[in-house]
Amino acid sequence: MDQNEGGKPSMEKAKRSLELTDDESEAVSRLTVPPHQAGAGPSFYEYFALRGIRVDRVEPGLVVCTFKVPPHLSDRSGRLANGAIANLVDEVGGAVVHVEGLPMNVSVDMCISYMSTAKLHDELEITSRVLGQRGGYSGTIVLMRNKITGEVIAEGRHSLFGIHASKL
Repeated sequence: MDQNEGGKPSMEKAKRSLELTDDESEAVSRLTVPPHQAGAGPSFYEYFALRGIRVDRVEPGLVVCTFKVPPHLSDRSGRLANGAIANLVDEVGGAVVHVEGLPMNVSVDMCISYMSTAKLHDELEITSRVLGQRGGYSGTIVLMRNKITGEVIAEGRHSLFGIHASKL
């Protein structure tokens, strides 16, 4: 193992592990991602990150979704990646306060407690509730649990700011 003077692995080894092979580089160069136009359907990001999410229930201040863990959001050990969990908290937490016709709110703060793991093909229930709103500021809580076992995978608190509807 390459090590520096302190006995720790060197940055060179980390850089080498991130380099693409010639085949990988060629495959990436063949990708075509057309520019996304607002309002023209889901973006590549939304399609990649949210494909397969199903909205089961919507009420004022509540959104309940089901999501089956797909291979493309799993880490090397076959578990839902922490970044994918954070993204789902962000998206579903923002959806519960979204007002049609207004721009999406901007995330101000997000705090996530990772309680357990979800494995490939596990079906999850994701519930988002509004904790409160004052002016353009909103607070939401998102609970992600295994639909079969009931085990809590993660809980996230999400603060957002956005333009609120005029009362005139």
